[in-house]
Amino acid sequence: MDEKQEYSDTTKHISSARGCCVCTDAGHPVKAVDQNKCCKLTSYNWLGDVFDPLADKDFSYVEVRFKNGRKDFYTYSGDTLLNEGDIVAVEASPGHDIGIVSLTGDLVLLQMKRKSADPEKKEFKRIFRRARLADIEKWFEAIKQEDGAMHKTRVIAMNLGLEMKINDVEYQGDKTKAVFYYTAEERVDFRELIKKLAEAFRIRIEMRQIG
Repeated sequence: MDEKQEYSDTTKHISSARGCCVCTDAGHPVKAVDQNKCCKLTSYNWLGDVFDPLADKDFSYVEVRFKNGRKDFYTYSGDTLLNEGDIVAVEASPGHDIGIVSLTGDLVLLQMKRKSADPEKKEFKRIFRRARLADIEKWFEAIKQEDGAMHKTRVIAMNLGLEMKINDVEYQGDKTKAVFYYTAEERVDFRELIKKLAEAFRIRIEMRQIG
């Protein structure tokens, strides 16, 4: 696959799975990401322009979006200004992941209450920083691995005689870990599969059942 085709495939994954706007004529995938605006899978902050004198000025949480609309809440340093659409490096286990800020301000507090995510009862992971150029480059490299990893894993699972379907693969932004999403009608012993995947991809493997 030539560089132009790789660029096209990567920007396609960014726009479809991560919901981020891309500029197809930017000439380089890193420059293609619009960090200030994302056009798909986002939440509209209808309180964003409303001044609330009673708002908690020390509230430092945002909602961050990942692949296929997966979202979670993160805390950040109070002296950092974050906006919807910012690409950020967030704490993961281990290492860091890359996500897109999908919600800020008072609506985050409302979402946290709706999802019973209480900062006083749960310790939330941190946002390390706005993503640097090197972070985004590695993120793009990780995304390019996902389709190939999914197809290869399907073959390995079939050869092991496992009654399961690999539906998707999501690489962590630092390329140290990948989550393999699968469906199965019955319980599956995938210990041997995990060993083979770790040998094949040289990363940490997590299996997550969906559906």
